[in-house]
Amino acid sequence: MPSSDQLAIAVDIGGTFTDISLLERGSGKVWRAKTPSVPSDPSEAFLTGIRLALADAGRDAGALAQVLHGTTVATNMILENKGARTALVTTRGFRHVLAIGRQDIPRKANLYNWVKPERPVPASRIVEVDERIAAGGAVLEPLDEASVLAAAERLKGMDIEAVGICLLHAFANPDHERRVAEILREALPGMAVTTSTDVLPVVREYERSLTTVLNATVMPGVTTYVSRLEKRLEDEKAAAPLLLMQSNGGVAGAAAIRQAPALTALSGPAAGVVGARAIAAACGIDDLITVDIGGTSADICLIKDGKIGLTQHGKVGEWPLPLPMVDMVTIGAGGGSIAAVEDHTLTVGPRSAGAMPGPAAYGNGGDNATVTDAHVVLGHLPARLLGGRMALDVDAARAVIEKKVAAPLRLTVEEAARGILAIVDNHMIGAVRVVSVERGHDPRDFTLVPFGGAGPLHGCALAELLGITRVLIPPAPGVLCADGLLAADLKAEFSRTLPKAGPVDIEAAQGIFAELETQARDWLQSENVAEENRRIVRVALLRYHGQGGEIAVPWGDTAAAVEKAFAAEHRALYGFTLDAAIELITLRVEATGLTARTAPETLAPGNSVEPYDHVPVHLGAAKANVPVVDRAALGAGARLAGPMVLTQLDTTTLVPPGWNGGVHATGALILTRNEDDRA
Repeated sequence: MPSSDQLAIAVDIGGTFTDISLLERGSGKVWRAKTPSVPSDPSEAFLTGIRLALADAGRDAGALAQVLHGTTVATNMILENKGARTALVTTRGFRHVLAIGRQDIPRKANLYNWVKPERPVPASRIVEVDERIAAGGAVLEPLDEASVLAAAERLKGMDIEAVGICLLHAFANPDHERRVAEILREALPGMAVTTSTDVLPVVREYERSLTTVLNATVMPGVTTYVSRLEKRLEDEKAAAPLLLMQSNGGVAGAAAIRQAPALTALSGPAAGVVGARAIAAACGIDDLITVDIGGTSADICLIKDGKIGLTQHGKVGEWPLPLPMVDMVTIGAGGGSIAAVEDHTLTVGPRSAGAMPGPAAYGNGGDNATVTDAHVVLGHLPARLLGGRMALDVDAARAVIEKKVAAPLRLTVEEAARGILAIVDNHMIGAVRVVSVERGHDPRDFTLVPFGGAGPLHGCALAELLGITRVLIPPAPGVLCADGLLAADLKAEFSRTLPKAGPVDIEAAQGIFAELETQARDWLQSENVAEENRRIVRVALLRYHGQGGEIAVPWGDTAAAVEKAFAAEHRALYGFTLDAAIELITLRVEATGLTARTAPETLAPGNSVEPYDHVPVHLGAAKANVPVVDRAALGAGARLAGPMVLTQLDTTTLVPPGWNGGVHATGALILTRNEDDRA
């Protein structure tokens, strides 16, 4: 782990821009940069961004102690079905596990015309081997190595680039899987080979098989990409280790990611949540709801007592991916979300105008009305963005909203724009309620933290709809994912499903935990984590007899303590408990390597709040000349009151009437709702 006086740099690559944050851990000083992303070779923007930030700081790559990176390479390959051509090896008789899947139909799908999506590996690329292990781990049928060699011959004729191995009950006894992998690596030199026990050694054959396949699918691409990054760092004379963001909110070294690249899927939003928690903690706030609003989507997460919740019910596109990931809800609502009138009804999202052509206001030929265009029409955005480098076309925004929304609904352009924002805000409110009300939390007890390029435009409006009275705007909302990488700890999870579901057995669990903790300590050692920075936590996944899903709770010293924790969590989530036996299903060890905590650089005091312009802004049905303030000119302790528009390089903040607040020493803006203006 780096010492407090060394440099750490974080690079977050998005679809349009690559964000970079360079941190001097001793002083807390941060240098930030933005550069256009290069979709054809993301590593190019990676290196360009690092050079920009280092040049700004007057340092060279040799001074770096840590390089952190958030990447969407694995996610995009899964979503776009552009991963490696993959085959699956499984136990004889289980060739159709992927095709059978689950009986579930997506909630929003039509019950009568839903068609099961095509599996990432068809049955024609699934081969079987002779072996059988019981659920308890006993060998019922020894591995027939001749059948494995025969499978290897079949695989040679399939024109494949990767192989996943998922044998029945391998989570209880991985010996057969490991031997199959050895044989295939020898018979198929250069082939990417992965086993289910490398990625997800837990019960449920369909999810385990699918996760193994997806991991194999992205393995060649991610491995090549990581190697390219390491080569670029080597050429820059940077000896710092490369750490990549995972979906669980932690980072891991390149070696771990090469083995299980699927761990990086959906990791982008996780970095933003970590960054939001860090800045909120510096302001003394532990209970928060984060809303990350970008151009296409909004990611919502609830943090209670400073703890980021994890789930193993995540999805990437149409596929379940039951790896530990930050518990958040994602919806298609962002600045580029398209507003359209269908059957005399106004809809907003989930379709997006994307980066190109983008909203009409960007002047790139966009001809769909978007959320950003609505903000432009109402005066919420300044005439120029990105520090003046990007001009907005107000006339184009008005014209497209008039044509696509106002005229069909016989509204004024301003009424149509207000309607667009009202609908997208309510979409996000629904997602906030999923992570709060539906999980036993009152959103009014939390602070709202909006970030992303569009987050601060919607923050106060969302808070009012939820009854939230405090909003925290981070110092750099548009690059918070890069800042979050700098605050992320090293993390890994090690799981084992019990041979048989049943009552909590402390003695049996202790033996399994001992094995898992050995794995955890080995991993922490491989990541060079100092003893004093290591943390290992025991977790149990339980359910009531007859249920199909588990709930994770902290492990206790007695069976009664574990069962009590489970009952309390079940009541919090669902509002009731059952008079049924509690079953222990899976044990998990969570290993953490703590990152050196760095106090944010303190903002210089300053009371002045001098607007550099006044612009006409539509606020509700009224219109007023509103001051525009450069946020970079505000000092710690500065007080301000709405209505006001705050501009900065990476975002714009709208402070409506009835909201006031001040600038914290960290640079965060904390806004509160006036009591007299509350409904």
